[in-house]
Amino acid sequence: MSGKLSGFRVLVSGAGIAGPALACRLADAGAETTVVEVAPRLRTSGFAVDFRGPTHLRVLERLGVLDDLKAVQTHAGAMRTVDAAGKTIFELPAEFAGGDVEVRRRDLTAVLHRRSADRARYVFGDSIAAIDERGRAGVEVQFKSGSSGVYDAVVGADGIHSTVRRLAMGPEERFVKHLGYHIAGWDLPNDVGALTVSQQYNVPGRMASVAADDRDPSRAGALTVWASKPLGIGWQDLDAQKAVVRQAFGGLGWHVPRLLAGLADAPDLYFDAISRVSVPTLHKGRIALLGDAAWGVTLGGMGVGTGVVGAYVLAGELARTSGDVTAAFAAYEQRMRSYAGRWQKGASPGHFLAPATRTGLWLRDTMFRRAAVRRLLVSSSTALASAADLPDYP
Repeated sequence: MSGKLSGFRVLVSGAGIAGPALACRLADAGAETTVVEVAPRLRTSGFAVDFRGPTHLRVLERLGVLDDLKAVQTHAGAMRTVDAAGKTIFELPAEFAGGDVEVRRRDLTAVLHRRSADRARYVFGDSIAAIDERGRAGVEVQFKSGSSGVYDAVVGADGIHSTVRRLAMGPEERFVKHLGYHIAGWDLPNDVGALTVSQQYNVPGRMASVAADDRDPSRAGALTVWASKPLGIGWQDLDAQKAVVRQAFGGLGWHVPRLLAGLADAPDLYFDAISRVSVPTLHKGRIALLGDAAWGVTLGGMGVGTGVVGAYVLAGELARTSGDVTAAFAAYEQRMRSYAGRWQKGASPGHFLAPATRTGLWLRDTMFRRAAVRRLLVSSSTALASAADLPDYP
């Protein structure tokens, strides 16, 4: 793709995963790429993410990061559900829990950033304030810092709560549906004897889990999911977020009291509502949506891989058409709408991780005790991640 987009100016909002992945491929094609990120630096919070099946692995190889990711993969084990005494109820195999390659989100972001940083411009601590599309002249963007710029294309890879989507298409409530759950995760000292095999404990409507850090067994990661109405807490209000988690999980047994004790000193917390994004189109004029901004489901198992595939397709179509935004965005929409829709529409991780009723919890546990059901879960997840007609962009 070298040189296909020479002089083509692209602004990418979001330096999480899909944004840097897109920057890698745009840089390969010679585009002048700027990535703007509201956070002051690359984020270090979040959980392990996985890639599975030939489509994901092929795209990672094309991005030039597969070997780097294999070098930092977690080698995570199974996902084990236990009772209050620590006795196993059922265990999902490592093939489901970690796919073919599992890495920490922060490691994936760092690898993609490193792969693109010398060929793309990254701006941290800033965000888009206004977008004014001017036809063939491009898109004029005003930033909160007071600066501005004109670009041939703008891509919103800024997550479920996308600023680009709001500015280009309308308020968030039109496109984001709350799925009845919240999620929180944090790092803490491993004083509970946690193993690298993730252990999760349930009561109706609540789930708490813990797993040791495979590189540093003295550290562990806690994850909680609970049934909840929308809370309206700001993403920077760490104290309010911690208070909600303590209230939701206070009084539970197992390792929960010690996990909550570790929450007090956690400097960073991943906290969000579990939601699903549904948009009528992935693009509008010279503006396109990518990753969670386009088809996200909080904690959706296929979301990260689909975002990276989407970055590969979007950059590939822009290069194939030599920057014809209309043709490239239409082809991107056609390919990614069906691919992302295969898993996104019915995904509801909260209902799986924390069934809201005692009956629902019993049904889930009973079903996944069966080996045939567990095998079907592994094979179906790989099939959903695969695309037979994915173009082989140069």
